[in-house]
Amino acid sequence: MRIEPVFLFDLDGTLVDSVYQHVLAWKEALDSEGIDLSVWRIHRKIGMSGGLFTNQLLRETGLDISLDRVERLRRSHAAAYQRHGAGVRPLPGARELLAWLSDTGVPWAIATSGRMETAAVNLAALGVDPDRMPVVTRDQVKYAKPDPDLFLAAAERLGRPVETALVVGDSIWDMLAATRCRALGVGLLSGGYGADELRQAGAIRVYEDPADLLAHVDEVGGRR
Repeated sequence: MRIEPVFLFDLDGTLVDSVYQHVLAWKEALDSEGIDLSVWRIHRKIGMSGGLFTNQLLRETGLDISLDRVERLRRSHAAAYQRHGAGVRPLPGARELLAWLSDTGVPWAIATSGRMETAAVNLAALGVDPDRMPVVTRDQVKYAKPDPDLFLAAAERLGRPVETALVVGDSIWDMLAATRCRALGVGLLSGGYGADELRQAGAIRVYEDPADLLAHVDEVGGRR
């Protein structure tokens, strides 16, 4: 008996071109707190949970960051991201890929480390209604990536074992989370990570963007 895959998608850098808006928003938030962190270092952390972001921030800056300051950073980032959100667009082929999966009856869900306050901007740009389609955000799980909670919750929403899932993401954090929940990871280059980095983190295949994945979907178990 053939087991049909389900697709679990990251959001930022995977379905929408929003990574650099997040980088700029975090830069504004950090600057507002007088925390000097280079833009390239911020980019390397996009896609991980806010808690892990904070831990790495402590490690790199040596600062003592209180819980109150962490909350201010989160709120400042969300406010800045909403200002930058007008520039967010779907990545090439993202809408077409989701439409093809829906039309062919392949279940899919979105699992993002972002909270709904920022994810809503991306979902609107993508044309996905979270009240009608399965979307899991950071608000709904205890831990975010690289922990597997988001993808486990997304698979549960679809009513399918996570072992049948293809996790599609643009960052090493997505691939590490996929490996930890025994799903297969498919990497996209559209978030700025390199192919070797994604493969080393567990990706079984790497494509340029959603359009490239759709063109080769038979390679990961889809049927054109």
